[in-house]
Amino acid sequence: MRPLSIWQVPSPLIGVFTDIDDTLTTDGAITADALQALADLKTAGLHVVPITGRPAGWSEPFAARWPVDAIVAENGAVGLQHSAAQGLRKLYQQDTATRSANFARMQQVLAHIERKVPGANRSHDSAGRETDIAIDHSEFSQLPAKAMEEVVRHMQTAGMTATVSSIHINGWFGEHNKLSGARWIVRELWGRELDAEIDRWVYVGDSTNDQIMFAHFANSIGVANIRRFEAQLSQPPRYITPGERGAGFAQVVQHLLRPTH
Repeated sequence: MRPLSIWQVPSPLIGVFTDIDDTLTTDGAITADALQALADLKTAGLHVVPITGRPAGWSEPFAARWPVDAIVAENGAVGLQHSAAQGLRKLYQQDTATRSANFARMQQVLAHIERKVPGANRSHDSAGRETDIAIDHSEFSQLPAKAMEEVVRHMQTAGMTATVSSIHINGWFGEHNKLSGARWIVRELWGRELDAEIDRWVYVGDSTNDQIMFAHFANSIGVANIRRFEAQLSQPPRYITPGERGAGFAQVVQHLLRPTH
């Protein structure tokens, strides 16, 4: 991971994808500097799309209040777009019947994990989840590494995709992920193919579940707190900020909007 200061910002830049927890937020809330950074990106005419493992229900108020084009929630499964004229618009990668069938299966897996893994509890935001399940490992409770590995194993044994964020272990049925969610939302909102222009997009993240994005984006940046996961990263970001969490995200935006670029 090279220092942010040597990153050569592509021109023209199209937009920024970013994780939310511990990337935009600090201690669970978005900081003033990170919120201003989002506004500065929009003022500069750039697209801004947070992509998160958080649930659709949790993400809805932020899609309405933050200066972003949309939020992609539940690791690529749900898109939330808000406009003053139409209010909140929800988009899904899976059809209604598939979501319903998967939801019932996921609740069984979730209950099984809570029975079998000591200390494993569903995330506090589980009521807002539509297409995945989440076990809390660092937000409101601390789950040891061995227990986290056991949770992942139970999800995978059930046929689910499993990822570990900075706060949760997420599991779902389906092939979607943050990258497919990014491709999908660019196609849905702007009718374009992300892969044809990916070198003019930026991705900012902080955890192991961002690795698929780090691997595909030449302009991939980790905020400094990603170093806690450094030993677990097979695909680290290309660059790293000096600051952690929201302060680090604000540094990314300051760098890419500098007049010299």
